[in-house]
Amino acid sequence: MKPVADSKELMKGAMILTLAALVTKILSAVYRVPFQNIVGDIGFYIYQQIYPFFGIVMVLSTYGFPVVISKLYTEQQAAGNTGRAERLLAISFVFLGMVGVLLFLFFYFGSGWIAEKIGDPELKPLFKVVSVPFLIFPFTSVFRGYFQGKGNMVPTAISQVSEQFIRVATILILSALLVEQGFSLYITGAGAVFGSITGGVISVSILVFLYLKNEGGNPFTRFHIRDLFQEAAWVVKALIIQGFAISISGMLLILLQLADSLNMYSSLLATGLTAEEAKSAKGIFDRGQPLIQLGTVVATSMSLSLVPAISGEKSSNRREKVLPRVRLALQTSLIFGAAAAVGLYSIIVPVNIMLFQNADGSNVLGVLSLMILFGSVILTIMSILQGLDKSIFPAGVILAGFGLKYILNLMLIPTAGTMGAAIATLAAMVAVMFILINKLRRELGQPFLSLVFIAKVLSSSAVMAVVLRLFLLITDFGYGYIEPDRLGAVFQALSSIAVGALVYFFILIKTRALTEDELVTLPFGSRIVQFFSK
Repeated sequence: MKPVADSKELMKGAMILTLAALVTKILSAVYRVPFQNIVGDIGFYIYQQIYPFFGIVMVLSTYGFPVVISKLYTEQQAAGNTGRAERLLAISFVFLGMVGVLLFLFFYFGSGWIAEKIGDPELKPLFKVVSVPFLIFPFTSVFRGYFQGKGNMVPTAISQVSEQFIRVATILILSALLVEQGFSLYITGAGAVFGSITGGVISVSILVFLYLKNEGGNPFTRFHIRDLFQEAAWVVKALIIQGFAISISGMLLILLQLADSLNMYSSLLATGLTAEEAKSAKGIFDRGQPLIQLGTVVATSMSLSLVPAISGEKSSNRREKVLPRVRLALQTSLIFGAAAAVGLYSIIVPVNIMLFQNADGSNVLGVLSLMILFGSVILTIMSILQGLDKSIFPAGVILAGFGLKYILNLMLIPTAGTMGAAIATLAAMVAVMFILINKLRRELGQPFLSLVFIAKVLSSSAVMAVVLRLFLLITDFGYGYIEPDRLGAVFQALSSIAVGALVYFFILIKTRALTEDELVTLPFGSRIVQFFSK
């Protein structure tokens, strides 16, 4: 293997990683539905209280440090500094190993303190389990960074998908077995969190196997230990500044969930709810997470396929070609984000029944579904800024958004319950979105989306919403369930998706929101054009 040398190889590698990320995100969203069906709302609450902490590990070992390590490794190899490149790997492993050990110690020995702070002491064993992946992430980060630095994205992609598949399989199998055997929901939750360990072990095993198969030898033995101390400063600085910045930029949805894990349960207790009622309310609120995640995956996967090209145009000093690609990426995310958000908002009741067995919390989930629109735009802008080598600013904005969400939770939940938490989430995301839009506009030096285009998207969404509401009224009358009928909800939800998509894209195409040339560049765009032109 050799370092990536031209833009075609870069694009190919980026698309491999994009596809792997898409598969892992879909798996991450989809498994929560059968899991909630197995453990119920309280069991779902227990798992979701711990998930954001594991989500942080996933981002660190997937999007943050491997990207920085691969970038630095490629630069050193291209400059002919093979020895320095190898020392970079060793220094990175030592530094990340120290970070991993410290975090492991904090979560393992501080598990009781953390559980007390978030108001549920019974979560202590789950925090002990989630501490273990922090010992694994240095291995995955360095090996993925090494392979990506060599220009070989396949090992990273295989390890990511395998890790997620094994984790999901562990979660579903163990939770089903533990519930069947009559174990408590907290023990079942610990079994589900154990999936993070099995997935991590599989990922490391695959990376080590592929390294030994393709590379052989040990690069860490070809230099003296004293060489590490001489070059540790610049490597550690790059990992801290760039690695954490890129990681935080990929933690938007996770940090919002973390804020809810930290203070929602205790805030609900303060409203006068019993412990069981508060846990159930938080579990119902958490039903929104797989819906939001799946919605943003659909929207951003369409637009992010264009982002590697933005980075390529910038690196080739062809900035005049950057704006059209930025515009198309944002138009795509806005089109699919609005469709998913408004569509889900309109049919949230049958979707809630179809996926989670009843309509509890549908009004709150409907408000949360609007996150898909804002999240799609935010994630796309952050990726564009990263392609423009601007990764530190978005990280700061995301942290500020987390702080705003945390504070708004404390202000709104005592008076509005879980609806207050939903409003807090939307407010934080809107604030983050407008700040990032302003930053991107300053970077490009000109507007990138016209008000006419935005108006066409919003008007198409509004018409779709009206049509879907009428469709639900008609189908309600058709089978007229009094109690929630899951089979009827499945029919309503799936048929509504088809009707909504037809109406939405028909209006978009007839109003020429996108030109035919722009539509054809989208996934399945040529078929969409052919279908509606008929």
